[in-house]
Amino acid sequence: MTGLPHELTSFVGRREATTGLRRALADSRLVTLTGFGGIGKSRLALHVAHELRRAFPDGAHLVELADVHDPSLVPHAVAAAIGLHDRSARDLETVLVDYLAGRNLLLVLDNCEHLLDACGRLTAVLLTAAPRLRVLATSREPLRIAPEQVWPVPPLRVPAEDGPGMAKDQEAMRLFEDRAAAVLPEFSLDEDNERAVARLCRRLDGVPLAIELAAVRVRMLSVADILDRLESRFDLLSSGPRTVAPRHRSLRAAVDWSFDLCTEQEQRLWARCSVFAGEFDLDAAEDVCAGDGLTTQDVFTGIAGLIDKSILARVGSHAQSRYRMPETIRQYGRERLAEAGGEAALLGRHRDHCLHVAEQSDAESTGPHQAGWIKRLNVERANFWAALEHCATTPGEARTGLRMTTALWFYWVACGCVREGRNWLDRVLALDAEPNAERARALWINGWVAHLHGDRDASLALLEESRCLAGRLGAETGLSHAIQFLGDTQMWDGNLAAAGPLLDDALRRHRASRRWTAPGLITFALQASTAGLRGDVDRAMAFLRECRAVCEPLGERWALSWTEWNTGVVWWAAGEPDEAAEHVSSALRKKQQLNDLVGIACCVEVLTWVAAAKGDARRAAVLFGALGKRWDLIGSPLFGSETLCSWREPAKARVREQLRGAVFDSARQEGERMDQERTVAYALGETSAARAPARAGTASEGELALTRREREVAALVAEGKSNKEIAADLVISQRTAEAHVEHILVKLGFTSRLQIATWVAQREQR
Repeated sequence: MTGLPHELTSFVGRREATTGLRRALADSRLVTLTGFGGIGKSRLALHVAHELRRAFPDGAHLVELADVHDPSLVPHAVAAAIGLHDRSARDLETVLVDYLAGRNLLLVLDNCEHLLDACGRLTAVLLTAAPRLRVLATSREPLRIAPEQVWPVPPLRVPAEDGPGMAKDQEAMRLFEDRAAAVLPEFSLDEDNERAVARLCRRLDGVPLAIELAAVRVRMLSVADILDRLESRFDLLSSGPRTVAPRHRSLRAAVDWSFDLCTEQEQRLWARCSVFAGEFDLDAAEDVCAGDGLTTQDVFTGIAGLIDKSILARVGSHAQSRYRMPETIRQYGRERLAEAGGEAALLGRHRDHCLHVAEQSDAESTGPHQAGWIKRLNVERANFWAALEHCATTPGEARTGLRMTTALWFYWVACGCVREGRNWLDRVLALDAEPNAERARALWINGWVAHLHGDRDASLALLEESRCLAGRLGAETGLSHAIQFLGDTQMWDGNLAAAGPLLDDALRRHRASRRWTAPGLITFALQASTAGLRGDVDRAMAFLRECRAVCEPLGERWALSWTEWNTGVVWWAAGEPDEAAEHVSSALRKKQQLNDLVGIACCVEVLTWVAAAKGDARRAAVLFGALGKRWDLIGSPLFGSETLCSWREPAKARVREQLRGAVFDSARQEGERMDQERTVAYALGETSAARAPARAGTASEGELALTRREREVAALVAEGKSNKEIAADLVISQRTAEAHVEHILVKLGFTSRLQIATWVAQREQR
């Protein structure tokens, strides 16, 4: 499991730094890379994290903090990075502590300098609670907490003096050659240009970003010309404050020069694109940046020009190109935007763009576009955060923030981001108490989110306030939803006498409006559950049929899948496991298409009970193992419902009783190793066995007996690595590596490393 982005360009040099940093992480659980912007902290951290990911069975994860400005959101950023979508009402810091406590995991906290106190405090708490956690941080300043090891990132090595052949061993020159060849393939260091390249790298003090910005100019200038033009920049900077370090002046000179070499349209676009947080696409750039001297064609050609000049990096798939600015470049662009007096206007355009995207997702959240919106909303998360922060901190923007947070309901609920939604909804509701339809809607959405978050009292209070306000305003849609989710909360609390009339009233109102939305369609799922819990299976099936009749013409899958799941639960409660499996399997296929993480876990849960009830104890044990990992990421299993959990625990106990302890643990561990795709396929019966391919010539129990770390060691043995190399890769001692290899040989019944390598190869081919 990894949460690291791919490295977009080759990593050049820093061999000694890489080796030293790996050793530092072996010795210290917190290492902070320090240095000014552009020195390469983030790139070095990401490279080392990729190299070490095998050493951390529970993953290596990048937490990008450059666009997080509210210190209270640091835990949210960490949770999002590790895929933790906890729905419980517990404090998020506590949730992180519980989740990480037993895990062997690497966190990379990138760009901490503006959040030092928040990052330092959270890191200290997590390191204390999680003994196998390691943290690699990047910051312009140390976090200043124990047991931090500060690692100043040096510039790249540059030649000490001119001389033939000096280019081949210097990191700075090799970086220049690599980046120059990327834009001019025939470029290489030779006797004709290496002196000029050496002088240029010395003049830029070995600062990687400055060198990269200069290197892309070889397509239009010789190295000597690049050096001459940069010299004029240094002359201007030399009259500045003497307190500015030379390397800072080197970077500033390179960035200033890159800016000057841009066309006027490219300069404007550079400054305007600085308002984006994280990534953005062409449509967003045209929407936010065009106007006031820039046409949409200028934006299109400008993006191409900025990519050529290494100001923008292209990220994402071929199907959907997206763009990102290095943080130092973005900060420079924001300075230029402020100097031109356009910052407030561009932040407003960015806010309006994010509001438009959010409201478009809201409008299309019912129907065939749901899967696409789930992907899009997850990708745009950093921009939404930035826009919402702008609304929450800028006078007069609270109403817009209210509109945006309510329009994002599908993100909060369907994408499993309940805790984030609760945070933003609480903030914007506190800023604007004016009684209007927008507030009534925000209240019922927040009440729904609070219920999913496990905060029953807050849910009931919010929903009751929404019902009263919507009733006074005559806001029929808001009133229908407030009543519906009051019934939802009562139903899962087991208060069927109160839930029934509320849900009947809500469904009557929805039918009368003839305007169905995904949240409204959830009423059918709630009605089916209420009927089933009362023992009325026929009525539950009638609600499923009506829901399907409404959903199919709309192309609606999300609400229909929940109604199918609820109906499956009804059949389970009625003692009909085969009927339960049929309905839940149909729901699971839809939820897999939508990547509905919570829904997938709920469906696999019921199919696990079915396996246990039908005597397939091993299958159930495997699925319980897979579910353990899923629920850890989501929070309380099955929404914390006592009714649902009352079926879960007996099923688990039955499986434990049928399987001996070692067999149960082996099957459960097998399930823990399964990713989501394999879990779903196995739960649906589309794969005959959950276990990984067995080694040839022996029983599969040998493989099941290997621990996760032993499987990692076996893979490295298959790569031909020695025990010393394995120890370095996994950040363990050589003696420990030797012990792991010996255990593998014994467990698999082998006598040589060649047999291990053959076994690994056969597994990978199966």
